[in-house]
Amino acid sequence: MDFLSRLVSLAMAIQQIPAPTGQEAQRAAFVMGRFSAEGLEVTQDAVGNVYARVPGSDPKARPVVVSAHLDTVFPADTPLTLRREGDRLFGPGIGDNSVAVAALLGLWWLLQAHHVQPQGDLWLVANVGEEGLGNLKGMKAVVARFGAQPKAYIVLEGLGLGWVYHRGLGVRRYALTVQTTGGHAWADAGSPSAVHEMAALIHRLTALPLPRHPRTTLNVGMCQGGVSINTIAPEAVAEVDLRSEDPAALAELSQAVETETQRLQREGVSTSWKIIGERPAGGIPKGHPLVQAALQALQRQKVSPSTAVASTDANVPLSLGFPAVCMGLTHGGGAHTTDEFIYLTPLATGMAALEDLVQQAYRLP
Repeated sequence: MDFLSRLVSLAMAIQQIPAPTGQEAQRAAFVMGRFSAEGLEVTQDAVGNVYARVPGSDPKARPVVVSAHLDTVFPADTPLTLRREGDRLFGPGIGDNSVAVAALLGLWWLLQAHHVQPQGDLWLVANVGEEGLGNLKGMKAVVARFGAQPKAYIVLEGLGLGWVYHRGLGVRRYALTVQTTGGHAWADAGSPSAVHEMAALIHRLTALPLPRHPRTTLNVGMCQGGVSINTIAPEAVAEVDLRSEDPAALAELSQAVETETQRLQREGVSTSWKIIGERPAGGIPKGHPLVQAALQALQRQKVSPSTAVASTDANVPLSLGFPAVCMGLTHGGGAHTTDEFIYLTPLATGMAALEDLVQQAYRLP
């Protein structure tokens, strides 16, 4: 079996194991087994991250960490049907992030095939908690373990070949709650309804002015509440996602959300908020040696690269000032839908660029 077929076969096996955020244990166990079968030194930490160590030739050299998140956005009962159409492979989570997890082993296979031993230890990490309300807890544990030691943190995503993400998009997520006494739709008509009040609050929030530069967004992703159609709702809850390229703009929008929520309070109406998710912002300049190394690795594979800001596991090291980039491995589409797909042929290009970048990372100043 050639390299690409072997890599795709592994990605398909990983994709067939459900791994919603917070329920990655089965997939983690599978990856641990595959790392162990390759003769690598494998460990698992308290949050569920899986680590495989490729020993470096120089014990004093600084390590490089390459990671890919195990979790997906799909509930455990989602049918994980795979189908192939020409050069495209379809399946929930195949691009985000099964193929990137497979690429951890793929990188090891390439180094072996090319008889390359890294200068310092190479850590291959399959981490938990990247999606949704995982709040990057897996990557936080990775960075807590290695700190400033690595020459680089290289984060892998299956989709987005050609993009180098060197700035982390700040994210803050709220659960907003409105409570009233409720009552009967006829007998207590006129009493405040939590659902009506929440609708008014959402209207206020979506009317808030948002700067285009730095780009800043607000999304009410979920709203629920009430008891029955003929009951004045005693409670309603909305989940709100705030994002900005600039930490100060994100802080300003957060304050506005809290102020508008508090302003709704009056006799018979109480409000509260809780921060349920936070992704720290940070970044390194485009001229940073690691960013330049990533761009050059893609260019050597005849890919015209671009840089961008995104919310990924790289947010964690970037927020602490550590050198980190996130890069994609192939092209595709339908991310976070059951029609998600990847193109297979470009994977060879993405993997070659990854191997190149890892080798360059040890030579960084």
